[in-house]
Amino acid sequence: MPYVKTSVRTTRAGTVRYLQLAHNEWDQDAQRSRTRVLYNFGREDELDKDAVRRLVAALSRLLDPAEALAAAEPGELSVTASRPAGGTHVLDQLWRRLGLGEAVRTTLTRRRLSPDTERVLFALVANRALAASSKLAAADWICGDVHIDGLDETSDDACYRAMDHLLTIEPVLAEQACYQVTDLLNLEVDLLFFDTTSTYFETEEADEDVPRDDRGEQVPAGSEEEAGQAGFRANGKSKDSRDDLPQVIVGMAVTRDGIPVRVWSWPGNTADSGLIRQVRQDLREWVLSKVIWVADRGFTSKENRRALMRGGGGYIIGEKLRSGSPEAKTALSRQGRYKAVRDNLQVKEVRLGDDSDRFIICFNPGQAERDAAIRDRLVAQLEEVIAGTDALTAAERAKLEGTLAGRPGLKRFLRVTPAGLLRVDKAKIKTEENLDGKYLLRSSDPHLTAEDIALGYKQLLARAGY
Repeated sequence: MPYVKTSVRTTRAGTVRYLQLAHNEWDQDAQRSRTRVLYNFGREDELDKDAVRRLVAALSRLLDPAEALAAAEPGELSVTASRPAGGTHVLDQLWRRLGLGEAVRTTLTRRRLSPDTERVLFALVANRALAASSKLAAADWICGDVHIDGLDETSDDACYRAMDHLLTIEPVLAEQACYQVTDLLNLEVDLLFFDTTSTYFETEEADEDVPRDDRGEQVPAGSEEEAGQAGFRANGKSKDSRDDLPQVIVGMAVTRDGIPVRVWSWPGNTADSGLIRQVRQDLREWVLSKVIWVADRGFTSKENRRALMRGGGGYIIGEKLRSGSPEAKTALSRQGRYKAVRDNLQVKEVRLGDDSDRFIICFNPGQAERDAAIRDRLVAQLEEVIAGTDALTAAERAKLEGTLAGRPGLKRFLRVTPAGLLRVDKAKIKTEENLDGKYLLRSSDPHLTAEDIALGYKQLLARAGY
């Protein structure tokens, strides 16, 4: 089809543009397209417009009068709207390749929901990935800011209904996504890292209490499964040091490559201790082969360890150094050489019995120096606080001791003599020196090397941001 070709030449006088009527032809011998010039108009700034009109008139005589008139009139095409489609297109292809769209559509069978529910759920996922916002704002974003294939428009009510449906099918989708992702990316799921965190809301009002079962899920009032009452946004121990604001607890299990396997959320007042048992139960039916769970010190209870061993599984769990447990004391007291794993990590394995867990003492020289420097600073502050207190009355010293309750770093190294005098606890300092730069791990797996156990746990610390 002929077109107007523009060529540009640069001369000493400046840039000159030339116009040509051209046509592209296929060169069979060269196997490529070549440009054939049909007519030269000359320089653009010297264009003979009368000659162009005569050419157009001559060509129009070859057409039916009505066709010639239509050709001379402006085209009917007009741009009414423009929406970016690149980001949503890429996400939509991934969504389909993971089989999530088909999984959602399968769950819509025999339900009184619009067939568009699958598209709405995808649109909400795309919104979360590209321009995270509320459901109300997401509906406006879907209708006016992007193109979603198969969904020209939606409403905030449709978004809320789709989210309600998502809650009921979440286990199905999570399993489907896990299988597809591990297959596509060839992921290893023999080592799963699990940890929790809290996230707070900028509102002073917590949600009203509702009946919940031991998994933190809402149940009907008076139900036999009712284990307590709590709002979802509830006050609890905040890992962001914002105990004054309501929060929720979020947990995540990831592979050794950091790819999420599944995500959970619980009411904000939920304690960490038993959550890993629920997580283990939720993933039990996924048939992930043998899994070694890696978890932080908050999950080291005997009940948790026993649950993680079921089905041939195992664990690597941090052990609290200052718990006072006989096993921790015995492990720390054993003599032996450390083996260097990396520049900042040395390990020593301790066996307390043939059938017992393996204990790995990890030592970080750089962290040991930092721990010592922090302790020296705290002890210096404590000495300054208690200096001259022997001259105070017993009541005044007791009051000062009480004020240190709000400063646990100083309180840890305070000793009160039988006579009520305030002293620096040198025995405590000596005990803490023995713990500088160290952390203790417990593992049930007999085959992993001490180095692999230490590095596996170190990955957890890195992923949790410690």
